[in-house]
Amino acid sequence: MTPPGRHAREVRNGLPRQLGLLSLTAVIFFNVSGGPYGIEDTVSTFGPGLALLLLALTPLVWSLPVAVVMSELAAAIPDEGGYVTWVRRAFGPFWSFQVGWWSWVDSFVDIAVYPALFVEYARLWWPGMDAVQRWLLALGFIWGLTALNVLGVRLTARAAVVCAGLSLAPVALLTLVALPASRSQPWLPWFAPGRGWGNLGFGLAVVMWNYSGWDTPTTVLGETRGPERAFPAATGLSLAVITLAYLLPIGAVLGTGGDWSSWRAGALPSIAAAVGGPLLGHLVGVGAVTSTAGLFLSLLLTNSRLPWVLARDGLLAAAFGAVHRRFGTPWVAVIVSAALCSVFAVLSFRELVIINMWLYSLSLLVELAAFLRLRRLEPRLSRPYRVPGGRAGALAATLPPAACALLAMATAGRLNTVVGLLAALSGPIAWAAFAGSRR
Repeated sequence: MTPPGRHAREVRNGLPRQLGLLSLTAVIFFNVSGGPYGIEDTVSTFGPGLALLLLALTPLVWSLPVAVVMSELAAAIPDEGGYVTWVRRAFGPFWSFQVGWWSWVDSFVDIAVYPALFVEYARLWWPGMDAVQRWLLALGFIWGLTALNVLGVRLTARAAVVCAGLSLAPVALLTLVALPASRSQPWLPWFAPGRGWGNLGFGLAVVMWNYSGWDTPTTVLGETRGPERAFPAATGLSLAVITLAYLLPIGAVLGTGGDWSSWRAGALPSIAAAVGGPLLGHLVGVGAVTSTAGLFLSLLLTNSRLPWVLARDGLLAAAFGAVHRRFGTPWVAVIVSAALCSVFAVLSFRELVIINMWLYSLSLLVELAAFLRLRRLEPRLSRPYRVPGGRAGALAATLPPAACALLAMATAGRLNTVVGLLAALSGPIAWAAFAGSRR
């Protein structure tokens, strides 16, 4: 017999609490990174030295500040919806809807990156794939993993833990094989010769993209056990693992003296084969494919909660608030999100990642402003975890990532900026369109 009050503690807002510390860490890991798969373009764009420097500095000026801001808010207001709830508390329902809508639209692009990467890595075993086959393979990837998401949070989280282990193991093996073969300084040359400023926007977008997403897992706080303690602990662990997973293998491989100027997204299996032979290349390829599965699973989990929360709050059509009676998942929101991602899967990795960073940066700026406003409006709010340093510490945690976000938007290029502005304008239009839901 269920003890009185137990169900109320384990279920919040109609969704069961099934995420523990390990599974939440895996979800955060994949919402932010998934390993060094996709980081290859950074080296060929900037050059070995500058790429390694950016991979070391970006977590300090971009990831760490955002992570500690999100940890404070998650510990103080551990509600389902995360930053959507916080923005509503700070600025009201209009801006809450804008952030939720922008992030949801952004997720169509963000999640579509991973079927695109999956197809790129699958070329290792299917080099003659044409455009139609590429799209069909991406659709099979999307809908197979969508079904897993509908079947339950616990199953999805366990799959994420397994995917994390399988994606990191080949990277660790690559590092161990490359280190003894090191014969040059990995940071030389510092700059890529002959590369103009035209690649700056793409290079910055790739680096920031590979360290972005610390706010996204907050949308499942209502499905997490003990979120006040689990989220800060999981973010700290994830940040350490992600930084090492980038720096160690990339630095070790660059030390072997290979042709880094030809690196592109999806090339890590080929790079590994050049360092340790065909078997290592295939193992890293398996790790890359597994990583894309973990990324898609985890990002669909967290981003599908956005329309569900907006519907719960009466800001979006009530149909998005449906919860599966058996599996306890917002199945309508999951399926609609996956369907929209399928449309964007036809775009290339380069197009997707720049558009993604523009849209993500826009939402993040509002979230950081909400953090500062809640500090001022609710100074007595219990904050089990708090960014140290008082007002100066709060500014130090928000200004660097805000500057990085503005830089990413400014260097995105004219076409991507136009697309980003159109996406931003869709927020007020959707607000007007769903006025009936609010009534």
